Amino acid sequence: MKKLSIILLIVIGTSLSVSAQNFRINGYTSYVFDDAIDSYYSETRFFEGQVNGGFQWGLGIEYMLPTNGAKQYGVELSYFRQDTKAPLTYYDPNDIVDHIDKTNFDLGLNFIMLGGNGYVKVNPKVEPFGGFAAGVAILDLTNPNNKKSDSATKFAWSIKGGANIYVTPKVALKLQASLLSSVQAVGGGLYFGTGGAGAGVSSYSSMLQLILGGGLTLNLN
Repeated sequence: MKKLSIILLIVIGTSLSVSAQNFRINGYTSYVFDDAIDSYYSETRFFEGQVNGGFQWGLGIEYMLPTNGAKQYGVELSYFRQDTKAPLTYYDPNDIVDHIDKTNFDLGLNFIMLGGNGYVKVNPKVEPFGGFAAGVAILDLTNPNNKKSDSATKFAWSIKGGANIYVTPKVALKLQASLLSSVQAVGGGLYFGTGGAGAGVSSYSSMLQLILGGGLTLNLN
């Protein structure tokens, strides 16, 4: 995960070194709400529980396409991080005696996204926006009972809407609501249970997170 963060910073730094004109830096701080997940592959292969909500931070570099009107469009590369818990109940077939077990897993969620945003400047102070992005979710899972870990990389997508409120011509407060999903993120390649990090449930559960928050936008042009 450290290598991916370094690569992202190199890409951002290279972009800024080429030209600061028409670029924005977006900083994000948000609250993620709880998301229920479950899988019932069979009577002896199942789990249910949730991915707990909590604090999420992020950073994005956005190139603004040249335009002369009130509408503007940008292409944004962004990274988001959340450290949380995933309390789950599951059937564990790996014990000497099969039984239903419960574990509060440690879960690190990393999202690297590329997408487009559309803006409408209704006045010099207020700039509503909406956007869509797609990318990858990198999930790092640790079972606190045995300290074993697992990881998986899955397809992710997001949609968002909100407004930038400008306090100066170059700095804006960002208010935003978004949906962020990691498709088939739990199960299969990312196991929950006690054998390794997980029990090897054979079916999947997608994550769909509601996110409310804000941040800052810095115009570099």
